[in-house]
Amino acid sequence: MFKWIGVALGFVVFGFIGALLGYFAGAAVDRFRQLGAGGFNPGTALQRQTVFLETLFTLKGWLAKADGVITQDEITHVEAFIQKIGMSAEHRQQAIQLFKTGAAAEFNLADTMQRFNQHCGRTANLRHTLMVYLIVMAMADGKVDQTEQTTLQQIAGYLNYSDREFSQLLNMVIGQAHFSGTSSQTSPSALEDAYQALGVTAENSDQEIKRAYRKLMSQHHPDKLMGQGVPKDMIDVATEKTKEIQLAYDLIKKQRNI
Repeated sequence: MFKWIGVALGFVVFGFIGALLGYFAGAAVDRFRQLGAGGFNPGTALQRQTVFLETLFTLKGWLAKADGVITQDEITHVEAFIQKIGMSAEHRQQAIQLFKTGAAAEFNLADTMQRFNQHCGRTANLRHTLMVYLIVMAMADGKVDQTEQTTLQQIAGYLNYSDREFSQLLNMVIGQAHFSGTSSQTSPSALEDAYQALGVTAENSDQEIKRAYRKLMSQHHPDKLMGQGVPKDMIDVATEKTKEIQLAYDLIKKQRNI
């Protein structure tokens, strides 16, 4: 619709060239409306939020049951996560039910990932955020064992992560976890953890490290995540991630004097 409005207005004001420019500008607006980007289609954005949350809690259940038993650490993690994002009593019950659905023997991972990709898969930050939250879940007991890693890698495959990309993301999240408290900054391995948290090494140049830092901060930027479908209640979790990334980068900057 908007592309034809653009054609008419462009032709009246600037003639043929104006009509051509108006067509492309209007077509871009039409695409934004269809995708729900930038708030043009609130219904689509709300649907993405719903699918994101349902997928997240269902996969948390599937991941927790991957090694055959759901541990108390995993239950505590989910309860703390629910509390952290401020869910109401009703929504808390829904989240727990989704968790149980994922842990059930008849759970179908392929169907769940197909639905997620249909509604959220075209947004790289939503795929990234989903994987980050699941890796954090796997680390509830302080480590990611082989069964959990295999399960996470299977999910990542549905999200079109290569093995190398998944391995890099896993290592980054593990590294970032070391910066959830300030005491980690003084540990013997703090600098090594900082490089791992940014997905770089000591061999990378200052410019390469800055680019990695900026990319990660952009991926976890609250406004961007909300615009792409991460529920508002979960933004505090993303903000915590930016703090961990910032602490890691600050340590590297101090060591390199940049």
